[in-house]
Amino acid sequence: MSRRRRTPAHERGVSRSEVPGEHPSEREPVVTNARIIGAAEIDYERHPASELETSELLARAARLALEDAGVRPSDVDGFGVSSFTLSPDNCIDLVVRLGLRVSWMMDARSGGASGIDMLLHAVRAVDAGDATTIVLVAGDTFRPGDFRTLVDNYNAATRDHLAPLPFGGPNALFALVTTRHMHRHELSREDYGRLVIAQRAWASGNLNAAYRSPLSLDEYLSAEVVADPLCMFDCVPVVAGADAVVVARADHGVRVRAIRALYNADLHDGDGTASGLAELAPALWADSGVRPADVDVALVYDDYPVMVLVQLDDLGFGEPHETLPRIADRSLPVNTSGGQLSAGQAGAAGGMHHLVEAVTQLRGRGGGRQVKGARLAVVTGYGMVAYRYGACANAAVLERE
Repeated sequence: MSRRRRTPAHERGVSRSEVPGEHPSEREPVVTNARIIGAAEIDYERHPASELETSELLARAARLALEDAGVRPSDVDGFGVSSFTLSPDNCIDLVVRLGLRVSWMMDARSGGASGIDMLLHAVRAVDAGDATTIVLVAGDTFRPGDFRTLVDNYNAATRDHLAPLPFGGPNALFALVTTRHMHRHELSREDYGRLVIAQRAWASGNLNAAYRSPLSLDEYLSAEVVADPLCMFDCVPVVAGADAVVVARADHGVRVRAIRALYNADLHDGDGTASGLAELAPALWADSGVRPADVDVALVYDDYPVMVLVQLDDLGFGEPHETLPRIADRSLPVNTSGGQLSAGQAGAAGGMHHLVEAVTQLRGRGGGRQVKGARLAVVTGYGMVAYRYGACANAAVLERE
């Protein structure tokens, strides 16, 4: 199979000259005294009890993260939450439920980008003195019909122009992105399958993953097609669950070496085969003082296999033909929890899942999936389909101290 040259970022829909305002590389890097000192993920459930409430899941995850950090609720003075199904409650309602008194709050609705989004704001808040100990939590639970309602009413553009078709949700949209990406890089379904199979192998070491049984290429290729060329294994299983981290002014824990975000990078005028990471990557690596080759584990938002390959390319790890063999043989550890494709996507918790896994790996607590000697991790966020593809992208470089 021939390989095409790496397509420059501006040809993939990202053009600095077309984006007004300050460029990310011109902003001051994050130099912080904040550390991630606790993390938790409650058990993901494929078929939750009908009476299970989202607020219960979020509260449980917050308590477990505090316990992991060795922090008392009375020491918490900041709280952030991301959820699609918390309504009618809001962030303050969870603060009340948990018996907290806080001086900083954040309600994040940036979906798959929410974990890094909240982390960026929390780090800034701790350094500014607005808070000293912040709990960030994300999660959802879906009753029968809830997910379809969410998808059809995701935003006004989807509700008014796509839902009446009916369009079948984001699977159909990312089938189009996958087709473009497949032709551009001369890939086959087998290539995407290699990534899915590799993540399933990592999931075997994650007792919390929804799917842990080994997956063969034959099983992948013979699976039911959901939206050509996507099969059921290319689409995240919807689960109920929640994830949380504790960010605090401390001299221990996981350090944030660099963190950057860029939203609506291409003014939503591209084709979806590039993310905002393509533009912010140079500044991210410059801030961190390391290169992609130095990273021990990459936790990349994986709503669909194509977006893992897009983000790795945008970050500078290499185009698909370069990264896929390394993903398959684990010389490039990617999504060591199994990712959302095997562990499951608990709504907005998808934006926090990889952040929790990064902390787990850097603290050496990965058990059967632990990457030996992991010191540096990169975590990405991606999501919020404005109409055709995700409009939010962010990333953080984390370090074990």
